Amino acid sequence: MSSQDRLIVIGGGIGGVATALAARRAGHEVTVLEQAPAFTEVGAGLQMAPNATRVLRDLGVLDQVIEAGVLPEHLVFHNAVDGKELTRVRLDAAYEEHFGGPYVVVHRSDLLDILVRAAGEAGVELLTGQRVEDIDQHPASVTVRTADGTEYAGAAVVAADGLHSRTRALFSDDEPIQSGYVAYRGTIPIEDVQGGENLRDVLVWMGPKLHLVQYPLRSGALYNQVAVFRSPGFDRGEEKWGGPEEMEQVFTAACEPVRRALPGLGRQRWWPMADREPISCWTKDRIALLGDSAHPMLQYLAQGACQALEDAATLASAATRHTASDGTVAWPSALEEYAAERAPRTARVQSTARVWGEMWHVEGVAALLRDEVFRNRAEDDLSYAEWLWGRRAA
Repeated sequence: MSSQDRLIVIGGGIGGVATALAARRAGHEVTVLEQAPAFTEVGAGLQMAPNATRVLRDLGVLDQVIEAGVLPEHLVFHNAVDGKELTRVRLDAAYEEHFGGPYVVVHRSDLLDILVRAAGEAGVELLTGQRVEDIDQHPASVTVRTADGTEYAGAAVVAADGLHSRTRALFSDDEPIQSGYVAYRGTIPIEDVQGGENLRDVLVWMGPKLHLVQYPLRSGALYNQVAVFRSPGFDRGEEKWGGPEEMEQVFTAACEPVRRALPGLGRQRWWPMADREPISCWTKDRIALLGDSAHPMLQYLAQGACQALEDAATLASAATRHTASDGTVAWPSALEEYAAERAPRTARVQSTARVWGEMWHVEGVAALLRDEVFRNRAEDDLSYAEWLWGRRAA
């Protein structure tokens, strides 16, 4: 195919590379433009629910992801103050059969490495050090211009350039919304973990304006821990907020198993948690948004990367349905169909993630009511997650 038939993907993160791989496997020429000097992911673990692992299977990389990650045995929720277990989800063969895919935890960089390798082997052009400055649309093509003046011609552009997407400005003048919560992350060797918790489980500890998530990574060699809390400095309107001293202060309310995790967290960097309001328009002729550029969400449902993978699969399928016999794609129609299918679902995930986070962090009577609801759940009841993880996700 000529360059005028090529899909250009801006952003070489998980969503961007997965989109490139899906489109290439569907027979389309693809170029990925990543502004960093290498394809890298910042952070540690990812939870891949069945709605994501089904996509990874279709992309031909699920076995590699499982080998690099861990198949946890349970998803277990605790009260972070008294330490009591509230409920657990068995992530067993019956669970996998029910949802059509396993639940996998994997290091972000391992997942990206697997996708990059598969995309390269499939024939995707992967370019680094390419900061995109401008996109020009023409009647039947697009031109992408980078900071060094290089121009790339293609038939369509997919912008997977994250929470702070510059391309999103073509669709909305909104800005990221700070939640006031901040995350600290860290991994330690599995042999350094103290305590009696099952190291093959995903553990969630919910408390007043705080929570902790723990699970194994890298075939069980590492233990991933993420502590999140509401910043008192943010609430006071301070310019600098969320520092390590605030974390130590807030987590004094937690039980000993939670406090025991804090020394294993990095102190040099922390992540303010932000999202944006859902927008209904993701496409403009031959340009479309994808992943966090389209629907950035808070982490409470562990769906950011999962939804980007769903985006990738949906976009590739739409392109196939709009491919003519000569191989050319009616990209404006394909992108419009992709966005029409994805926007309502991701808006629901965004809004539900906010509610889920509020529920995790309630205090007083509200916390007592939350815990009672969790305790009353039947262990085999998966109905609450059908809309999110199910084979026919709505």
